[in-house]
Amino acid sequence: QVQLVESGGGLVQAGGSLRLSCAASGRTFSTYAMGWFRQAPGKEREFVAGISSLSSGSTRYADSVKGRFTISRDNAKNTVFLQMSSLKPEDTADYYCAARYLNTISTLPRAWDYWGQGTQVTVSS
Repeated sequence: QVQLVESGGGLVQAGGSLRLSCAASGRTFSTYAMGWFRQAPGKEREFVAGISSLSSGSTRYADSVKGRFTISRDNAKNTVFLQMSSLKPEDTADYYCAARYLNTISTLPRAWDYWGQGTQVTVSS
């Protein structure tokens, strides 16, 4: 069982930056792939970024955030981060952290096993 708690959301002006954090419980954190998804009002949840476990550390990004967002993890602290830069109003959404037992990054929400409660990000124009 993995419990995930996101933090770091808030209100920021377009062009600004935010850093989201996701603290995970459990001693096997380093073996899970970790991901960030987002869901805007009236829209489906969508993949933002993912990172595999320590052994490979490969990353994957949605085209809409590539070059602006960076996912990273600190396995010693059981934490995954999402550094968001050059934020746009269309990045406004609730952001969710997810964990996947299978060490591959899937863009499909149904492929992920554990979810946090979400943190809200609002980008003003």
